[in-house]
Amino acid sequence: MLKDEDRIFTNLYGWQDWGLEGARKRGDWSTTKDILSKTPEDIVDAVKASGLRGRGGAGFPTGLKWSFMPKEPGDQPVYLVVNADESEPGTCKDREIIRHDPHKLVEGCLIAGYAMRATAAYIYIRGEFYNEARHLQAAIDQAYEAGLIGKNASGSGYDFDVILHRGAGAYICGEETALLESLEGKKGQPRLKPPFPAGCGLYGRPTTVNNVESIAVVGEIMRRGPEWFASFGRDKNQGTKLFCISGHVNNPCNVEEEMGIPLKELIERHAGGVTGGWDNLLAVIPGGSSVPVLTKEICDDVLMDFDALRDARSGLGTAAVIVMDKSTDIVKAIARLAHFYQHESCGQCTPCREGTGWMNRVMQRMVTGDADISEIDALEQVTKQVEGHTICALGDAAAWPIQGLIRHFRPEMERRINERQAGAPSAQAAE
Repeated sequence: MLKDEDRIFTNLYGWQDWGLEGARKRGDWSTTKDILSKTPEDIVDAVKASGLRGRGGAGFPTGLKWSFMPKEPGDQPVYLVVNADESEPGTCKDREIIRHDPHKLVEGCLIAGYAMRATAAYIYIRGEFYNEARHLQAAIDQAYEAGLIGKNASGSGYDFDVILHRGAGAYICGEETALLESLEGKKGQPRLKPPFPAGCGLYGRPTTVNNVESIAVVGEIMRRGPEWFASFGRDKNQGTKLFCISGHVNNPCNVEEEMGIPLKELIERHAGGVTGGWDNLLAVIPGGSSVPVLTKEICDDVLMDFDALRDARSGLGTAAVIVMDKSTDIVKAIARLAHFYQHESCGQCTPCREGTGWMNRVMQRMVTGDADISEIDALEQVTKQVEGHTICALGDAAAWPIQGLIRHFRPEMERRINERQAGAPSAQAAE
């Protein structure tokens, strides 16, 4: 269990002042000038040594991503873009950072921007996050007023601006290149890659896009040292992590814990356990709605990190743990996600545009049993035709929950179909 003194987000629940005065009492901005006295290469190397992997879902090594930025950008601007869109169902960690600890993000932007020789940071926040955007803008204004950002930021001789941009509330804008398109005032549709943002990003300039949590932990990593951060978790799965636990638990919550904590311990220690007890558990989606569901048997022992969940044929994703007890209609739950992904597809890629609609329609029939057993195999085949064949990962996100359902709950799907064919009324008719 993570000790209180090792927590980075010490105001996660908003019990203290979220403004500049409160942030300084918690240690934010305390050694920023000293950190910026290091070379950009030193900071990038420290982040690499910390083992920090992107907290937005993909888990790409953060320091390595920063190193792709040009070492000599010249007189032209270079950008850091922070993805605060957070539209993944089940995920609510970044909004709590922004609402209760916004200065951690602002300071992180400055340090990360310096490490990449950026001239400005654009924070793209989900439009529905009204109060969060209000707090973040106030924190930015406070930082400017105190001389912490802007001209000669924190007395370092480095000029750096932070700009907050409110999105219009589209899930697809959480994809980094669609986010860049939206920032530029265009329709939020993913770009073809290459070119990658590090070469041609926002306004055609080198850009790195990072998640809120990835940037917000940087200040503490630099203050306490990369070895401290790397001491938590397993090799290649290091650091602390915010977990969002929701669904059929006694105490839904956000909590910061050590990477690699057993899923069962995470739920029982921090969320009060599954409603009705652990034996009443049916399934868990461990990383937000886009990763495959896991059965109770897997959840008994699985660890909450990138590699352990990959080995379990799921993913850590955003670490949004969605718990479902035995009262859950698992087929209907996954069908609801299929509907969501059809609705949020931008329609640019044929496999996603047509595939998400087809998968949604079949899944709605699977809920009622109005299907044929052979359609289960056809449905799985279509998910594999969508997966990996689209510009962005939304196609994968739409396919994986259905693949997890078929992998682990095929007997339930077959039972409904057989009962319907035997003359039982459909679930829809019963309602």
